[in-house]
Amino acid sequence: MAAPRVSFVSLGCPKALVDSERIVTRLRAEGYEITRKHDGADLVVVNTCGFLDSARDESLGAIGQALAENGKVIVTGCLGAEPDVIRKTHPNVLAVTGPQAYESVMAAVHEAVPPAHDPKFDLLPPQGVKLTPRHYAYLKISEGCSNRCSFCIIPALRGDLVSRSAADVLREAEKLAAAGVKEILVISQDTSAYGIDLKYQTSLWRDREVRAKFIDLARELGELGIWIRLHYVYPYPHVDEVIPLMAEGRILPYLDIPFQHASPSVLKNMRRPAHQEKTLERIKRWRDICPDLAIRSTFIAGFPGESEDEFQQLLDWLDEARIDRAGCFKYEPVKGARSNDLGLEAVPEELKEARWNRFMARQQQISAQLLKKKVGKRLPVIIDATQGNTATGRSKYDAPEIDGVVHVNSRRPLRVGDIVTVKIEASDAYDLHGTAV
Repeated sequence: MAAPRVSFVSLGCPKALVDSERIVTRLRAEGYEITRKHDGADLVVVNTCGFLDSARDESLGAIGQALAENGKVIVTGCLGAEPDVIRKTHPNVLAVTGPQAYESVMAAVHEAVPPAHDPKFDLLPPQGVKLTPRHYAYLKISEGCSNRCSFCIIPALRGDLVSRSAADVLREAEKLAAAGVKEILVISQDTSAYGIDLKYQTSLWRDREVRAKFIDLARELGELGIWIRLHYVYPYPHVDEVIPLMAEGRILPYLDIPFQHASPSVLKNMRRPAHQEKTLERIKRWRDICPDLAIRSTFIAGFPGESEDEFQQLLDWLDEARIDRAGCFKYEPVKGARSNDLGLEAVPEELKEARWNRFMARQQQISAQLLKKKVGKRLPVIIDATQGNTATGRSKYDAPEIDGVVHVNSRRPLRVGDIVTVKIEASDAYDLHGTAV
């Protein structure tokens, strides 16, 4: 009997990508073949995003395309937490499940297209099926979030923080490293809150007990001998403890911290955790300990009630903080978010656009100045793509798909996944250019 074919669409953030990997792993374990084309597949599964209205529109569009090209569609993911929204637009979908509902997705798949054979006899690689290139992988250490930021509906979609045990996380990381993964990107909704819900409970890893705590997990991951990159780290005071590990080269000197703004009043309206921490002082302290630390962040322009003075505070903060990478989003009202009910005046769309442009122009200047300082240095670069004797890769200071790249010339063809030393010869606003040595 031929293996049934499932076309899979994964939308949204890296946390959703990990959910997709788990579902695809289950599908492959039960003998389903995964294809990229809807036409000719027995079924389509769409893992949706529902965080912003624009993401909802993209998800609904993907569902519509799958229905048009195939007709048999199962929907899961964050938008699946609001089935009425999906069925109102697309009443013919076969099933709708919420985020992290792996069993419900598989039950719906079984009902629509039964597996070809007994899953007990199927074989899988120990690390499971990954949707990223072979040389890097996302490692999700917890689900959900216990913060209540006023612009965010993630807790309503994914629930409160639920951390995995340290041993469970480390076992997965070890399997990834054994499979040849060169870089692990640690993700969650709030990485630095890891283990709070478990009261930092210990679990047995190898021959010792390891606490489910941010610093302990980072220290253990640093023993794997591969690149470890930390994402979505809220700036709680205990984050300071991880900086010495970066200075020692145990984990990458890279922190992804979603600051979102710099004005105390805007941050208060956003209900941001740790918003009262003196971030500029702490960034200076971090750089004193680890001078080559790279910081990336995201910000929101045009949050309700944001005044010109408050936005200027953000630009001034950027000038002083001089963070390496920054993305900016124009505020979008999200159905169900508390920011809609704060009684704050909405910022006009044209003013949001103008502030976004000002932010990006300011950060582009900072980025260009910081990258220019790397010209003449020799940096380790992990190769993501190759074409003849040219390649594209990333330094320790760049995460895949969201940061800049290093354009590499080489006398010999390089392979994807290689980590090579590159002499940096030029820079532009976001990228570096150099030659492998």
